[in-house]
Amino acid sequence: MEQIKTIAFVGAGNLAWHLAPALENAGHIIKYVYSQNSENARTLVNRLYNAEVKEDLDFSDSNCDLIIIAVKDEAIEGVATELIIGENTRVVHTSGTQPMSLLGYLATEQIGVFYPLQTFSKSRNVEFEKIPICVEAQTPGLHEELMVMGKAISRKVWYVDTNDRKVLHLAAVFSCNFTNHLFLLAKELLERRGMDFEILHPLIIETVQKAIEIGPENAQTGPAIRRDNEVIDFQKSYLSFDEGMAELYQKLTDSILEHLPNPEKENP
Repeated sequence: MEQIKTIAFVGAGNLAWHLAPALENAGHIIKYVYSQNSENARTLVNRLYNAEVKEDLDFSDSNCDLIIIAVKDEAIEGVATELIIGENTRVVHTSGTQPMSLLGYLATEQIGVFYPLQTFSKSRNVEFEKIPICVEAQTPGLHEELMVMGKAISRKVWYVDTNDRKVLHLAAVFSCNFTNHLFLLAKELLERRGMDFEILHPLIIETVQKAIEIGPENAQTGPAIRRDNEVIDFQKSYLSFDEGMAELYQKLTDSILEHLPNPEKENP
């Protein structure tokens, strides 16, 4: 089985910022970085060993084994239609929601998906060995190559097809994006009373750790699971200043009640 060695990145955003060095540290060679924002490309290249800024999407003479398209979801198809590749070049995108078939414009069957399931920011370090990587490929050969590449940087690499990946991304939206928005609402509630969000940090950390260790179905606490209507009524009344937040409070309370396996379940 031929292994992927030389890699080019199309896109120099948050994911590429972390993925490119991780692959390089695992022994791969990052040859080129292309971005519509040339300054972003230069900044990423400066983070790597021998990479060069690519000024266009013509990779026909680049001799790269793999091109990783790490751009926003809505830009993937446009890149695929403009990208010119060499004879033996494989191409993957990194999206959790977009199908592999978006790369069907390319003059190759060697297309796939290499999706690290994590939220990335340039200002925060990540431990790639702990990040799940979801792999899909159109050919068995590329599938094996992507699995090998994934296992070089992560202990958790899975085959996940397009339909399952979309559901996985939806689950990630609930567990990450929606949860973070609830953190924001909590922060705003405290700020209305002159309190600092920091006071909730230990509670947030313990909540996440419990959900991981014993499962979210066993970690739920609070007035809804206790059916404490007096507290629930007071809290809804307090939220009367923001109709949307009050409605969200009610819907989340109802959802917790609907998920109780036993109506008489008590939670001290």
